Amino acid sequence: MSVILVFLAVIVGISGWWLSHQRLMSKPWLEEGSVSAFPGTESGSMPAAKLGLGVFLAVVGALFSLFTSAYFMRMGLSDWRPMPVPKLLWLNTGMLVLSSVALQCALIAARRKDIRMVRLGLITGGLTAFAFLIGQFQAWRDLVADGYYLSSNPANSFFYLITGMHGLHILGGLFGLGRTTAKAWSDAPNDRQRLSLSVELCAMYWHFLLFVWLAIFVLLAGWAANFIDICRQLLS
Repeated sequence: MSVILVFLAVIVGISGWWLSHQRLMSKPWLEEGSVSAFPGTESGSMPAAKLGLGVFLAVVGALFSLFTSAYFMRMGLSDWRPMPVPKLLWLNTGMLVLSSVALQCALIAARRKDIRMVRLGLITGGLTAFAFLIGQFQAWRDLVADGYYLSSNPANSFFYLITGMHGLHILGGLFGLGRTTAKAWSDAPNDRQRLSLSVELCAMYWHFLLFVWLAIFVLLAGWAANFIDICRQLLS
């Protein structure tokens, strides 16, 4: 229970920080002058797509927090035998970090209207994310070859379930990233106008999935349990 509360507290904190930058508490009806004199107060200052993505990420965060809570409760039973963490996961984590960094660079370039760097960032982000998925699939194959089957132990089932669910979200993100990349090469005026927002949404999604993956990696490596034990000792 303490783990899920910590995870939810982090999600709420990140959501609060993000919402504080969206001028949700502003009162434009009390400000005098033209609309252009107050940036961010014009109608639709926060696009519906960004709000929708924020709600979706909150739901995804709650889903993974429930998985985490179930993981900790199940590992306390006697039939739980932890799986070794494949060394390949370290490389996969590096690929996902590079993917997130590349999309952040693409976002900065989009705000500067540097279309060449936007394209480079999107392509790099997509390729490294695809490399992450290939690495995850190879890690699964290596574990199966070593005899760690899905149904042989509850720890195995949780490993495949959590990493597989995260991989599905990465795969869905690649679909949206592909559409954004197509806009970067499109000459249509409407596509160019919406490009910056699309890149921002992709970057938000990738940063979130990176955060979720780091939490999963810490959980599967067993570091989370040690951290909780240390916290309990300090609080007792």
